[in-house]
Amino acid sequence: MARCFIAIAFPEEIKKEIIKIQKQLPEFKGKLTEKENLHLTLKFFGEISDEKLIEVKKTLKKFKFKKFRAKLGDLGLFCESFIRILWIKLENCDELQKEIDNSLKDLFKKEKRFMSHLTIGRVKSIRDKKLFINCMKKINVKPLEFEVNEIHFKESNLTPNGPIYSDILKIKLT
Repeated sequence: MARCFIAIAFPEEIKKEIIKIQKQLPEFKGKLTEKENLHLTLKFFGEISDEKLIEVKKTLKKFKFKKFRAKLGDLGLFCESFIRILWIKLENCDELQKEIDNSLKDLFKKEKRFMSHLTIGRVKSIRDKKLFINCMKKINVKPLEFEVNEIHFKESNLTPNGPIYSDILKIKLT
């Protein structure tokens, strides 16, 4: 059994920009996503058997999709009344996610709703939610573009110090 997902990795310049944004976030108790763990999850599988892992690899080796340009979008929260996840929207990734979902429909359920976002922090508590939200709204995200030319089939090993991600397979986009 392995805990797996499919993701887009980011070039160094994008990671550096995300770190700058993280440094501007208002104070909170919780954890920022480490630079080496920044990615966009396109499909999360959870724990899968070795047999399913092999089937996913076979399917992904046949996967065809054109490389494209993605762009950093707005900074956001899923819910202002119960703040847990801080994210940056990623633009132009929805079609890739749909194609991945379609290619794996015989193995896994399709996503009910996909929101292309990069988790930059996980909140445990905030002293003043209103102040936090107002400060977040003042943070500007540069709409940097980058080329997406591969996807990564990854394994996630959870440790007391956080997850450790490793590539199972990289798939080039044409």
